[in-house]
Amino acid sequence: MMAEHSLWRFSRALHRAINERQSDDLETYIDEDVDWVIYGPIELFPFLGARHGKAAVLEVCRQISENVRVHRFDRESLMLGEDTAASMMRYSLTALDSNKPINLRLAHFARFKAGRLLNIRVLLDSHELVAQALGGPMHR
Repeated sequence: MMAEHSLWRFSRALHRAINERQSDDLETYIDEDVDWVIYGPIELFPFLGARHGKAAVLEVCRQISENVRVHRFDRESLMLGEDTAASMMRYSLTALDSNKPINLRLAHFARFKAGRLLNIRVLLDSHELVAQALGGPMHR
């Protein structure tokens, strides 16, 4: 019988930390030396960018939870290895300050060690995100 992949435990804990501001479970699934990067427009969203260490990542998750609520997410594609995971996803969020809906597409690449997140890279569709944040279409 196969054990549950680390991605599933981490994902559930992350969504609880964001939507319910319950980060106790999330702490369990993050390595002390985690290397975390969310690539996106840090000028508009200061919680994006690179962080190192569990405390810094938990702080980023707290900041995200103060800015958005996750309503729905759909995995478009998923690849799992023994200690790795990658997926393309679509998220439906609400900006808490304006109550505006945000639809976001992203890709993530993660590595786990002993069931804990060791490394993650998240690439956001920045064009779509900025257009929604600024309230209008952007021309490429």
